[in-house]
Amino acid sequence: MIKVEAVVVRDRVETVMEAVEEHTGHVGVTVIEAVGHGREKGITHEYRGRVFESRFLPKAHLTFIVRDEIAEDVVHAIVDAARTGHVNGDGICWLTPVLSVTHNRTGQRLEEVDSVGEPMVPPRTPSFPAAQGSDAAAAPAGQSPASPARPRAWNWRSRLSRPTGRSSS
Repeated sequence: MIKVEAVVVRDRVETVMEAVEEHTGHVGVTVIEAVGHGREKGITHEYRGRVFESRFLPKAHLTFIVRDEIAEDVVHAIVDAARTGHVNGDGICWLTPVLSVTHNRTGQRLEEVDSVGEPMVPPRTPSFPAAQGSDAAAAPAGQSPASPARPRAWNWRSRLSRPTGRSSS
């Protein structure tokens, strides 16, 4: 397995993802918003008569985990799609070898999963500890209880909707 990483202009993210899918058939990607600069060392712009210097420019960091056979094709698709035509600032692309990739849901290695994305063998059932006072332990062997006791997932959106204590006036 190979990890293909690229830093591209944010406007080109969708174009790059579509190009990789079209040229190689690979659809999995992680996109992280980033800021930075290369040789262009930022830009200078004028706003309301004042000159501002932006040292860091908005970029996107894309990560693809691909099979060794298609790694070079993915790189070529990224480089072609990310090209803007400007002298500087199109970004960079690089490869890193990956030793092991395991799916969190099934616990299977990526090599054991067929190309459609479905596991070839049934996934392992997760073992969650029984909650205090639940009837999870009373379920017959081999059957799941009506309401399994699972740890409560943390919701990042709840952090966004908390009151700040400031008035909006």
